[in-house]
Amino acid sequence: MDRSVLWSPEAGALRDSGLARFARNCGFDPADYEALHTWSIADPGAFWSRLWDFAGVKGDKGSVALHRDPAAPMTGAQFFPEARLNVAETLLAGADPACAVIECDETGARAEHSAAALRAEVARIARGLRAAGVGPGDRVGAVLPNRLECLVTHLASLAIGAVWTSCSPDFGTTGILDRIGQVQPRVLFVQPRVRYGGKEIDLTARLGDVAAQIKGLETLVTVGEGTPESPVPVTTWESFGSPGPLEFEPRRFDDPCYILYTSGTTGAPKAIVHRSGGVLLQKLKEHMLHGDVRPGDRFLWYTNTAWMMYHWVVASMGCGATLVLYDGAPVLKEAGGLDCGQLWRAVERERLTHLGISPKYLSTLMEQGYRPGDAQDLGSLRWLMSAGSPVSPQQYDWMYDAVKADMGFASISGGTEIMGCFLLGSPLHPVRRGRLTVKGLGMAVNVFDERGAPVRGRPGELVCTEPFPSMPATFWGPDGDARYRKSYFAERPEIWTHGDHATLYPDGSAEIHGRSDCTLNPGGVRIGTADIYNVCAQFPELEDCIVFGRPVEGDEEIVLCVKIAGQQAAGPDLAQAIRRRLRVECSPRHVPSAIYCVSDIPMTVNGKRVENAARSVVSGRAVANLGSLANADCLAEYASLTKRVPL
Repeated sequence: MDRSVLWSPEAGALRDSGLARFARNCGFDPADYEALHTWSIADPGAFWSRLWDFAGVKGDKGSVALHRDPAAPMTGAQFFPEARLNVAETLLAGADPACAVIECDETGARAEHSAAALRAEVARIARGLRAAGVGPGDRVGAVLPNRLECLVTHLASLAIGAVWTSCSPDFGTTGILDRIGQVQPRVLFVQPRVRYGGKEIDLTARLGDVAAQIKGLETLVTVGEGTPESPVPVTTWESFGSPGPLEFEPRRFDDPCYILYTSGTTGAPKAIVHRSGGVLLQKLKEHMLHGDVRPGDRFLWYTNTAWMMYHWVVASMGCGATLVLYDGAPVLKEAGGLDCGQLWRAVERERLTHLGISPKYLSTLMEQGYRPGDAQDLGSLRWLMSAGSPVSPQQYDWMYDAVKADMGFASISGGTEIMGCFLLGSPLHPVRRGRLTVKGLGMAVNVFDERGAPVRGRPGELVCTEPFPSMPATFWGPDGDARYRKSYFAERPEIWTHGDHATLYPDGSAEIHGRSDCTLNPGGVRIGTADIYNVCAQFPELEDCIVFGRPVEGDEEIVLCVKIAGQQAAGPDLAQAIRRRLRVECSPRHVPSAIYCVSDIPMTVNGKRVENAARSVVSGRAVANLGSLANADCLAEYASLTKRVPL
């Protein structure tokens, strides 16, 4: 018995899952995923064309599935150059008629919306946008929480051929302007008053500052109470638009539909322009085939509206699933401690089949000793998913013990840049401890060593060697094409280099060790940060930690900063225990030269550790974009680390 296998699919998956049905549709045995994957990257035009039909994409795909450019095999490739489609039309056509959307929040409030009601609201806002002069290619911005109004602006913008872009309300003025301000939306939707973590937050002044500084803004639309002072006309959500038919503007496959932003931790956020057809096909593939999302399923991903996972989960409507929106904190502070049950009560109440979370959230539950499977009825849950950073082997163990033994789990890895995944789950494959399950269909994923040769079973650089339709169209702004190519193709011309340090195993599974730009290099040996995080996650004394390299003469040393949980004690004994376990479970090279106790860990607003910011401050360099951090003030402590005595 293979002890690394934590879950195996039932025999019925080879018959009933979307992936099995698609494999048979393409003439492959569902049990031979390797053959299906090989075909999908050997003949990408045929693969994506079959997927268009299988997924029921609305529109005309034309007679050409892929036009290759021999001089630029990836950046010059064109998928479906004759196609005409509208993303919103496909998503709304697939929505569950009786219950397309469920809204719920941290107070326990909920509301259901039928497909007809959703379409009527989308039609009204679309008419309002057209009346405001917004047309195809124009930008529409949103600074809204994860509620129905945000979804409606999203779909209405796509329906008229506009380009939708968003920030969540937890971004500061600078963070919003650094992102949405770049692309100059004509209309901006905002909610001046929001609730998070049990607190009512007034954003009126902040949003007024934003409206005053966005060039080209013509209309500000407010949701709920509060009216920002604005140099442009302000109207309310209820007054915007008028009832009428819902009309969809046909778009070319490569016409833009979304602009998303990188975290901006190494400079100004890059504004990534995404292609209409590419992101639609990618997301439908990942939901229908890899996530086994079926008509009647219910899908909630805990996310804010700035993260790509918001856009990603919205596409589940196109599979016939009910989209469940959650607004608020996933963990609430109560008089007696932390209430960790918010999302799990939603699983029970809404009969969720799919739930998406993050490793940071899992760590919090583990630290609190919360066991969702004991507290709630999770019988409906078929799939748990995670994104944002690597999931540790210990977290795998915890999920299958404390959540549910008979569910699939998918740790997915891709990015904002591709609006999708290189590595993700599968209903036909076992879940292996600490591993991502399979390479995505249509994604020619590989790992190259320092020679540029593909390797298995040892770490290297994650790359993609064949074109795929959700590659960005460009970066917004001057020299956008050049900046895009520099970001992903400078190191290996016409081969996408993603920036992840990874290992592919002979069985097809994979492991992500961390970002390449954060890879540690003591003594010239590359070490992934995830290896150290996985060991630190085993210590209940640690609430969180961050690891980075500090330059020393002619070399680099590893620095580990730890945030102690609760009233736990930090001292030499703890530091020695951490070093001992790293030496045994990883290698002597993984052992930090210095371990410091800190009061907080620098994070992006999406909850990702920012190793580069800590490393820059400790090395005496300026941090490129403080606006990308949720807690930039904590970096002042890191500036003085070298003057302190380590644990």
